[in-house]
Amino acid sequence: MKLPDRNGYFGPFGGMFVPETLWTPLKEIEKGFREVMRLSSFRRELTDYLENYAGRPTPLFEAKRFSKAIRGPRVFLKREDLLHTGAHKINNTLGQCLLAKYLGKPRIIAETGAGQHGVGTAAAAALLGLKCDVYMGTEDIRRQALNVYRMKLLGARVIGVDSGSKTLKDSINEAMRDWVSNVKDTFYCIGSVVGPHPYPEIVRTFQSVIGKETKIQMKRQLGRLPSAVVACVGGGSNAIGLFHPFYADPSVRIVGVEAGGEGLLSKRHAATLSGGSVGVLHGARTYLLQDEDGQVMETHSISAGLDYPAVGPEHSFYKWSGRARYVAASDQDTLKGFKLLSETEGIIPALESAHAIGYMARHARTFKKEDVVVIGLSGRGDKDVNEVRRVLGEETSHA
Repeated sequence: MKLPDRNGYFGPFGGMFVPETLWTPLKEIEKGFREVMRLSSFRRELTDYLENYAGRPTPLFEAKRFSKAIRGPRVFLKREDLLHTGAHKINNTLGQCLLAKYLGKPRIIAETGAGQHGVGTAAAAALLGLKCDVYMGTEDIRRQALNVYRMKLLGARVIGVDSGSKTLKDSINEAMRDWVSNVKDTFYCIGSVVGPHPYPEIVRTFQSVIGKETKIQMKRQLGRLPSAVVACVGGGSNAIGLFHPFYADPSVRIVGVEAGGEGLLSKRHAATLSGGSVGVLHGARTYLLQDEDGQVMETHSISAGLDYPAVGPEHSFYKWSGRARYVAASDQDTLKGFKLLSETEGIIPALESAHAIGYMARHARTFKKEDVVVIGLSGRGDKDVNEVRRVLGEETSHA
C-alpha cells in the first residue's frame, strides 16, 4: 500500500480540507516537491547541507548507565540533539527552505511551539538568503525565551500570538491566515507531519533520514534490527522520521509516547491518540482532542513542543491499523526521565524527548532483558532548563 495515496490519504486519514484559495498553492507545492526530488542537483545540495551544515549523520549511542538504572533492555539513543540548532527540526527546515528557493518564494513563514522549529527555520532561511517570519504563542514565548532570542539573532521576526491558549495550535491558525493572504511570494514551512496534503508526506520525507541512519547503524553495531523504536509524539515529525523506515519490518515494535500531562482523566493533557477522537483540524482528518460538540479542546503539557490537540495523519493510520502502539507519559514521569538521563549519561534531553525517556524508565520491565530499544532523542534540553527549574522550584516551595 502506498502511503499516502494520490489524494493524500493514509487509509481514512489525511487529505486536503482547506479553503479554495489554498488548493492551487498546495498543488503547486506538491508538483514542485515531486520535481525537485527527482533532481540529482537538489538531492546533492540537500545532502551537502545535512552533512556539512547540520552535522549528519548523528550518532547512535548506547546508554549503558541509563539501561542499568532502569533494569531493563539495552537502550540506544538516536542523537538528534547533536544537530546544528539543537534538534531534528533542521532536517526538515533545510529541505523545505531549499524547496521554497526552487519554487521562487523569497519569504518563509513558520509556526513554532518549543521554538526549535522556529530556530531551525530561521537558520535555514538565513543560510539561503530568505526572509523569515515566525508565529509563536505568547505562552510559548514566555516558556521558551531563549529560543525567541535565538530566532531574532538569526534575522527572523517573531510574531506573538495572543489568541486561544496562546500555544502551538493558535500559532498555526495565524500562520495559515498569513499564508492565505500572501501565497504569491510566501512559502509556509510547516514544522511537523501535520496539515493538509502534501505537507505530512514532505515532512516525513525530510525526516526519514533519522530512521534510515538508525537501520544502518544498528546493523553495523549489532548486526541486527532493534526490538523496538520509541519516540515522543506531539505533531509527530521526529517520531515518523524514526518510525517510517521500520514500517515494513514487523519484528520491530513501534511505540509513540504522548504528553499525558496531569493524567488522561484530568483533561489536562495533550495525548491525542490515547484520549482523542477522529475529526478535522488544520486541513487534515486525524485524531484530535475535541468535546462532544466537535470543539477543539485546550491542551496541557509541561513541554511546549507537545502542547498540540491533534497529530499527524500517518500516526493516526499507524494506530488505526495496529502497526504502532501509542501510550502517554505524565509530566511527573517526564521530569523523572529528564533528571535520570542527565544524571546517568550526562545528556540533558529536551522535555519532549524526556517523555520517551520517562516512559521507558517506568515501563522497562515490560521489555525483555535481551531486547534492544532505540529511543529518538529529538532535541537537547538547554531550552527547558529554566522551565524545569521553575516547576521543580514551585514543587519544592509547596512541599
